[in-house]
Amino acid sequence: MDSRRGTVFTTGDGRTAIRFERLLPHPPEQVWQAITDPARLSSWFPAVVDLDRPVGSELFFAVTEEQQRRYGMADDPDRKPNGRLLRSEPPTVLEYEWAGELLTWEIARTSTGSRLVFTNILSDPEAAGPASAGWEAGLEVVEAQLDGRPVTWDPLDRAEELSAAYE
Repeated sequence: MDSRRGTVFTTGDGRTAIRFERLLPHPPEQVWQAITDPARLSSWFPAVVDLDRPVGSELFFAVTEEQQRRYGMADDPDRKPNGRLLRSEPPTVLEYEWAGELLTWEIARTSTGSRLVFTNILSDPEAAGPASAGWEAGLEVVEAQLDGRPVTWDPLDRAEELSAAYE
């Protein structure tokens, strides 16, 4: 299965989650770089964060410059931790908490590259639609980066375009 759309589902403990799966013609090591390298993250991830930290470390997810410009979002000047790195097993598993949500990236080697499964357990079930559109747009950037294609679109604009698919 390599559907472009995320699947929204209820977890065993009643929380709402989103799951994406991508079959990628790239080895796990390259996929790992695409989801952890700050230079790559800055073009698609909805926060500024340093994921190259020991497991158990507190994480600081900051507002991006584009979010400040576009939406008037302000970065917290006190910058208190709003996440924690739970698992980091390069190049197969990355898991962290962010503002009450759980994000898990699982990368498995396949005969033609990798299978990436991303799951986001939400803190607010009402956010499933917008979050799904945002993650799908972000994954489009990840795929373009891995393929060496230029990113000629804005992921925030793309997320707005995709939002109708998740209503």
